[in-house]
Amino acid sequence: MTALRVAGLSVQIERYIDDHFPGVVACVLTDADGKRHAFTEKVPVLSSSDLRADSSYPKPGYIGCVIEHEWLDAAGRKLVQVNTEQPWGITSVSGVTVFNVLDAQIIDR
Repeated sequence: MTALRVAGLSVQIERYIDDHFPGVVACVLTDADGKRHAFTEKVPVLSSSDLRADSSYPKPGYIGCVIEHEWLDAAGRKLVQVNTEQPWGITSVSGVTVFNVLDAQIIDR
């Protein structure tokens, strides 16, 4: 069995949406094809910053993910297929957990 390759996936935190402890924010992931995927998640899951309703936005954030596959596309871009279901059980608001992103969007390998 191959070990899971856990990494961080760069997202943009766009706004604060709920004060319910520890605070909930909305963020967006833009995939390799330019499609935006929205997420709603607790602040500490996406950022180590102390984000609040009166913080200025957007802010950088990250989602934990597992790297499933890497390849070069026809344009020579290094792409990475990630799954956000592991390690933290994160799903986009539309229920998607698998995304093709640019290698540059992967942090904390």
